[in-house]
Amino acid sequence: MSFSPTNSEHGNILVVDDTPANLQILISLLSKKGYTVRPMPSGKLALQGIHLDYPDLILLDISMPEMDGYEVCKHLKVDPRTQNIPVIFISALDDIFDKIKAFEVGGIDYITKPFHAQEVFVRVKTHITLYRLQKQLQEKTEEQDRELQNKNLILEQMVKHLDSTNQELKKRMEELQKAQLQLVQSEKMSTLGQLVAGVAHEINNPVGFIEGNIGHALEYIEDLIHLVTLYQNKLSTPDAEIQEYIEDIELDFLIEDCPKAIASMKTGVERIRNISTALRTFSRGDNDQEVSFNIHDGIDSTLLILKHRLKDNGEHPAIEVIKEYGELPEINCFPGKLNQVFMNLIGNAIDASEESNLGKTFEEIEARPNQITITTEVDSENQQIIIRIKDNGVGMKEEVKQKIFDHLFTTKGVGKGTGLGLSISRQIVEEKHGGKLTFNSVLGGRCGVCNCFTQALTKSEVRIQNSEVIFVGN
Repeated sequence: MSFSPTNSEHGNILVVDDTPANLQILISLLSKKGYTVRPMPSGKLALQGIHLDYPDLILLDISMPEMDGYEVCKHLKVDPRTQNIPVIFISALDDIFDKIKAFEVGGIDYITKPFHAQEVFVRVKTHITLYRLQKQLQEKTEEQDRELQNKNLILEQMVKHLDSTNQELKKRMEELQKAQLQLVQSEKMSTLGQLVAGVAHEINNPVGFIEGNIGHALEYIEDLIHLVTLYQNKLSTPDAEIQEYIEDIELDFLIEDCPKAIASMKTGVERIRNISTALRTFSRGDNDQEVSFNIHDGIDSTLLILKHRLKDNGEHPAIEVIKEYGELPEINCFPGKLNQVFMNLIGNAIDASEESNLGKTFEEIEARPNQITITTEVDSENQQIIIRIKDNGVGMKEEVKQKIFDHLFTTKGVGKGTGLGLSISRQIVEEKHGGKLTFNSVLGGRCGVCNCFTQALTKSEVRIQNSEVIFVGN
């Protein structure tokens, strides 16, 4: 509610009375005390004129024609603009019920006619003082409310800003974690790639030397064998010492077996050469653009790197790798990154197999051997290349499935897992190749009928289409 400023230092009083003599008396008395007085001869005029200048106090007669003082007071108290202005009834009615009614309709005091001037002065001064104090308090409260609202607004803006800052920090933290994750794994794969490439290079030198000389050695040996044969044919009766040496070295067997040994060495060199080629395939680096790549070469090179974990180690039989390869075209991708995904998926399959062997004897594992099945095929209908990697390990619990791709989450013991493999794999697949990585896993356990192990399964499926790698669960 807003109020017009008063015209008097002492106060602005509205006097409502239909008797001119009463109006004149009150105007004379109050004006001498420094009050500004506005007379109104009727209730209707008072209700109309009050909005021109809101008074500090209203002196209101009760008995008036058309609209009595009670009715006027009711109108004043329902109007938000005037409801707080104090009303003192001045009336010749001295009955207690009239006074009670005056207070019920909103009056603050009651003066009985004929009134005493000093009584009027005291009551007027008291109620104007109270009203002004009340108004000042209200204004102060409203000012404090406005200040509080402004502070709340500033606080809300600060909270929004802090929330926005927190969201930005959270986003940057996630980006930093991803960058760190990628950096750690990239450095790991880079180190492994350099090591593998270095080993392959070091192998190539002696292999090249052996391979280059083995053909000459075979020719030399064949020439020597031919020479010995000529000597045998020309000297039908050799010297006794020569004959004894021929028998000691089993010349006939040596002549027959030596070319075979050289041929076997040549086969071995070819195998070493193939291993070296596979190592170079696995360790190849990626540039900023996709290149054509044979998926089978990537899988085979990964299996070669992990071969030491697949073979019989005395504690468990060899993990059988079943390769069901279809005819696949070369696809455009980032080979080094894709090999990294194969390394993580096949490595996890080996881990699952080893975990399933805990508490079992060598013979029990042989009865239900560990298997990793890698299947590739072309989906002609959808024009996709499909790669499935499946193990028959222990499977995963539901709570593990929910966190399998979380950063740094691992179920392996200290020093055995970083919790980065699948998170990195998803990042490579989804961000680097625009695909999607999911999985399917069935938890194995013991049968309640015969106490045997029920089938467990974890399977990942790779779909590649239009140079995009898409991993989906099967």
